[in-house]
Amino acid sequence: MPAVPPSDLLAALNWRYAVKKFDATKKIPADTWAALEQCLLLSPSSYGLQPWKFFVVETPALREQLLPHSWGQRQIVDADKLVVFAVKKDVGVADADRLIARTAAVRGIPADALAGYRGMMAGSLTKTPPDAVDVWMSRQVFIALGVFLTTAAALGVDACPMEGFVPEQYDEILGLTAKGYASRVVATAGYRAADDAYAGLKKVRYELGEVVEKV
Repeated sequence: MPAVPPSDLLAALNWRYAVKKFDATKKIPADTWAALEQCLLLSPSSYGLQPWKFFVVETPALREQLLPHSWGQRQIVDADKLVVFAVKKDVGVADADRLIARTAAVRGIPADALAGYRGMMAGSLTKTPPDAVDVWMSRQVFIALGVFLTTAAALGVDACPMEGFVPEQYDEILGLTAKGYASRVVATAGYRAADDAYAGLKKVRYELGEVVEKV
């Protein structure tokens, strides 16, 4: 696997920022968006449970409905893509069994060979209180968000992670509750507007020695 030059990766991460104004006329090429969907699919999660679903909201009318519940942030309607990162509710032993079945099928091995793995997952899920399981699974969704933002930057696609929305309203408008999911964070993606005042601001970060400590 050829490595991305470190300088190229850092240049992409320095280039990215949380876009406040998108150019509504610019669209992400189909192959680039397909790669971003694949990056979501390939995101890591605890035990590999993948306790999520990523809802890509394409209907303009739905986006307009979501806007008042997004603190009026225009990225919701102007960006080419709007992705709602949702966690699966009530994750339990059945989800462990589903993963075991999928693993056995993909790797061509009997499910019985994964009994130890299944027991470990099932034990963790049954011993942890349901509210704590929801918090645990929700953290996995944010891992996927990080992968999405990094991949977008590497592909030259602008993005903006957004927690400034009303999850309950999103869940109702998009019918997520009936599907067994709950929104946790959203991300818009597309291309920055030429007059986005935030594009030219210097990135503010603390010195490396303040945030990375070798012990």
